[in-house]
Amino acid sequence: MAKRAVANPLALAVLACLWERPMYPYEMTTTMRERGKEDSIRLNFGSLYSVIKSLEKHGFIEVAQTEREGNRPERVVYAITESGRREAEEWLRELIELPVKEYPAIETGLSLLPMLPPQVAAGLLESRRDRIDDDLAARRLLQEQTKGLPELFMVEFHYRVAVLQAERAFVADLAARIRDRSIGGYDAWEELHRLLADGVGMEELTERIAAGAFGKEAADPEPIT
Repeated sequence: MAKRAVANPLALAVLACLWERPMYPYEMTTTMRERGKEDSIRLNFGSLYSVIKSLEKHGFIEVAQTEREGNRPERVVYAITESGRREAEEWLRELIELPVKEYPAIETGLSLLPMLPPQVAAGLLESRRDRIDDDLAARRLLQEQTKGLPELFMVEFHYRVAVLQAERAFVADLAARIRDRSIGGYDAWEELHRLLADGVGMEELTERIAAGAFGKEAADPEPIT
């Protein structure tokens, strides 16, 4: 994946706005918010100006005109350049085509799950499942409210719903398998925290794990299809 001169995703959103027509910064923010882009792009009005200046510095946008209404501060209207159009298209093609390794917070948490006692972990996963259910319910309501919009303009919304549904299914299944002790390695996990509660130190536990005292039972993982 190419290294971008301006890598903040907000920069691509700015280029997309100016791809339509020249705008001043506040108009860009309003346009993005009206279209629900806050769900897929982190909007920060404070960082918007630094992104705009960086895009201008690299020749991707330029000042089209300045406007003044009465005693109000002067407004700078920006337009996209040909270089900016090429950058936006190349960047978008790359984002759509090439999978990249991301680091979601939930993935970090799952990788460190054994630090928590099994039933505590199950309770937290169930709480996450319930929060996802609330999110999905809110999105179903929003979907009803935007039923008249063409599907093309809701693609990222439907993608987010699909991701949430997949996460919800995974989290609910994981919590259930912890609850009924069917997850591979459960006995070792439970024993680990029993020994910790009894005051056994991590150094001794690490030695036991290295010696093969833990994790003898295992379940075959689901195949990747």
